[in-house]
Amino acid sequence: MSKAYLRKATACMKLEEYQTAKAALETGATLAPGELRFSKLIKECEERIAEETDELPKQMLKEVTTNSVPAKEVEPVKDAPVPMAVVAPPKPIYRHEFYQKPGEVVVTVFAKGIPRECVKVDYGEQILSLSIEAPGKDAYHFQLRLFRKIIPEKCRYDVLSTKIEIRLAKAEPIHWASLEFSREVVVPQRVNVSSVSANQRPVYPSSKPKRVDWDKIEAQVKEEKDEKLDGDAALNKFFRDIYQDADEDTRRAMQKSFVESNGTVLSTNWKEVGAKKVEGSPPDGMEVKKWEY
Repeated sequence: MSKAYLRKATACMKLEEYQTAKAALETGATLAPGELRFSKLIKECEERIAEETDELPKQMLKEVTTNSVPAKEVEPVKDAPVPMAVVAPPKPIYRHEFYQKPGEVVVTVFAKGIPRECVKVDYGEQILSLSIEAPGKDAYHFQLRLFRKIIPEKCRYDVLSTKIEIRLAKAEPIHWASLEFSREVVVPQRVNVSSVSANQRPVYPSSKPKRVDWDKIEAQVKEEKDEKLDGDAALNKFFRDIYQDADEDTRRAMQKSFVESNGTVLSTNWKEVGAKKVEGSPPDGMEVKKWEY
């Protein structure tokens, strides 16, 4: 869906992830060639990317200009060291981020179209190392000391079409303040991974506007069963209870006698009912008539 790629690109631009936004826009433009918004946003992303790449050299040039001294005021110094040019650190080829659960940390490296055989991941007690050596691309090496210890034998990774997911099993169920180790004193927060208590039932989301309280309905049904009934209601309840607790022969006798007598006889003796047809027995002052079609 082209609209999905458009929304993804808009969200990435709000997060200032212009490379990801541009890739989503290019994919969406192939699905909707006549949509002008894609070309407009692609142009905007290219401008933003160009600003990001040129921002650091411009800032360095400005600092050199403001801190410069007129040539007349500068006195020559013998054996002065030759000034070295400051080189900005290279920007990483692939962007990465992480999120965590009570028992694991998931590191996502956004490397698109990398074969699995070109990816190598090594785990240490508190070290993560990732190497990507794909044909036709620059080698990528990513290694850092983790915030806390992990269990290497329980760690794993998956190579997907657009990213690499590395799942690190925590040695302790505590909250990581960051992915990388820091010497700053951080009090780790232990995550409570205990199961839901017996008296507390889990609540699940529902698309229905009204939530049904099944416990309340069950209590109402039980209350209706226990209340005292009079007249025909009490009689019907009595017959229902007999049928519910009866064996198979008794149930067959009750069904056969009730149907064949047109609802005037209800017998529980299958030996008597099964041997012959049950004749109707109308109440006093009434007679049975055969219905003619």
